[in-house]
Amino acid sequence: MAFTKVCNIDAIIPGTGVCALIEGEQVAIFRPSEEQQVFAISNLDPFYQSNVLSRGLIVEHNQQLWVASPLKKQRFNLVTGECMEDQQFNVKAYQVRVVKGTVEVAA
Repeated sequence: MAFTKVCNIDAIIPGTGVCALIEGEQVAIFRPSEEQQVFAISNLDPFYQSNVLSRGLIVEHNQQLWVASPLKKQRFNLVTGECMEDQQFNVKAYQVRVVKGTVEVAA
């Protein structure tokens, strides 16, 4: 599996997300804390067909990290892409890693 270099980890403010265009798909990349741990899911909110998930709020529920859509607050698991409210609306999750300070996403 090929990884695409996206940005330096320091370009993502802890507690926020950013959007990257990878092989024609918008990918939301999240950095929940100061640690060099990142997560990546599709940026498309499937409820409204809008590319906005990278602007969502990172939340914790049952010791798992989720992002709440900025539109109507449906939550998506940052590891699996599962939608908490309705599994018919799950989003794609991507493999993501940090190598020597650079965020890389597998498409």
